[in-house]
Amino acid sequence: MNTSQYHELVDEQWMAIEDGIDESGADIDYETNGNVLTLDFEDRSQIIINRQEPMKEIWLASRSGGFHFSYQDGQWLCSKSGIEFMDMVKQECSKHAGESVDW
Repeated sequence: MNTSQYHELVDEQWMAIEDGIDESGADIDYETNGNVLTLDFEDRSQIIINRQEPMKEIWLASRSGGFHFSYQDGQWLCSKSGIEFMDMVKQECSKHAGESVDW
């Protein structure tokens, strides 16, 4: 995958997160600053998602720890657990929000 393809794939994931939050009605604020997408929750906790372009990965940091996702077979998979990126985002958002977050 070249750099342009990497950014296109990550952009798709970030847009899906932003659209999902907007549609879910969950009390989650988000902000993109450079290569970092920050999700802010009512209890002042955060989930930080960032692009790791040199490694062609997405990194996610939350209360549960840090996770690295690489693109394999058409999906972003966690190097530790094999969980798909968007599933992990929803799972972590639910933990931080204290309610089921699904989109």
